[in-house]
Amino acid sequence: MAKIDFGGVIEEVVTRKEFPLTKARRVLKDEVIAVLGYGVQGPAQSLNLRDNGFNVIVGQSPQFKRDWDRAVADGWKPGKTLFDIEEAAARGTIVCMLVSDAAQRAIWPVVKRQLSPGKALYFSHGFSIVYKDQTGVVPPEYVDVIMVAPKGSGTSVRRNFLSGAGINASFAIAQDYTGRARERCIAMGIGIGSGYLFPTTFEHEVYSDLTGERGVLMGALAGIMEAQYEVLRANGHSPSEAFNETVEELTQSLIRLVDENGMDWMYSNCSATAQRGALDWKPRFKKAVLPLFKELYHRVKTGKETARVLRACSKPDYQKQLQKELEEMRNSEMWRAGAAVRALRPKEPAKRVSKSTKGVAGRALS
Repeated sequence: MAKIDFGGVIEEVVTRKEFPLTKARRVLKDEVIAVLGYGVQGPAQSLNLRDNGFNVIVGQSPQFKRDWDRAVADGWKPGKTLFDIEEAAARGTIVCMLVSDAAQRAIWPVVKRQLSPGKALYFSHGFSIVYKDQTGVVPPEYVDVIMVAPKGSGTSVRRNFLSGAGINASFAIAQDYTGRARERCIAMGIGIGSGYLFPTTFEHEVYSDLTGERGVLMGALAGIMEAQYEVLRANGHSPSEAFNETVEELTQSLIRLVDENGMDWMYSNCSATAQRGALDWKPRFKKAVLPLFKELYHRVKTGKETARVLRACSKPDYQKQLQKELEEMRNSEMWRAGAAVRALRPKEPAKRVSKSTKGVAGRALS
């Protein structure tokens, strides 16, 4: 493992230099990787593994016709590389639980029956294992229990793989029956195209992931965007102006500067007025939201958020209700303005060439 300085804290990470794809193929050469679920992470991870030369099959319930048809369209052959959940789990030596968290609870009795000694049970989220009192997912002692958790959506995992960039992922071993759990786990991480892998635990992964999704990554981000947009509109600003100042400039300009060299670099490349205002208001926003984040983390750690997810997502009309909530967001003035703004973007934007990122990308992929 490589030792990297993360802001004064030394961590050990696994890169493709220490654990190249050729080694991953050797480690998994006798394995049948069964990816259960073709919804979000399933397509990306199974396709990346297949493209990288691993022996992969997919398990998907035919009753979910959209996902089954998508798998067929992606080249998985019914009866050869595409099976129902139970048969795929029976055929696999590494069984990847990539259905939704709520669905994992539902299919667990079927999967558990197919876990013979020496198999590996693979997750990309610590949810089912950490909250086993609520999910009922308790693996038998005669299997490896491993996790590779990409730090991005399935769409990003596939897109970054195809671009050659990869996406960072955490990894953890909850149970090592064979003595090979660690190398199997890291080989899977390399196989799905991770940029680099950093160690964690199932507990830390799920606590940070649930907090991040509800916080900065999605919930908080959407909430503060809506709040700023509403204030601008209430004070007479047009939808175009309000959206550009709230979302478009962030996603198309500023966040890219943060991506390249960090928040301070983004600040240093903005006007003096913007710098001063941002530095003055940053601590005020932090003070305002810190209590919310503490409450959020407490709810995650105590399992209250898990209970909410399992209760809501297990309802028979959940998908219908979900679509209703998403349509309300899509049809709000703010996001209708966003659709209009996106339509006005140049069809073939100029390519960005950043000398500062070439070296970073090269090191990450080495």
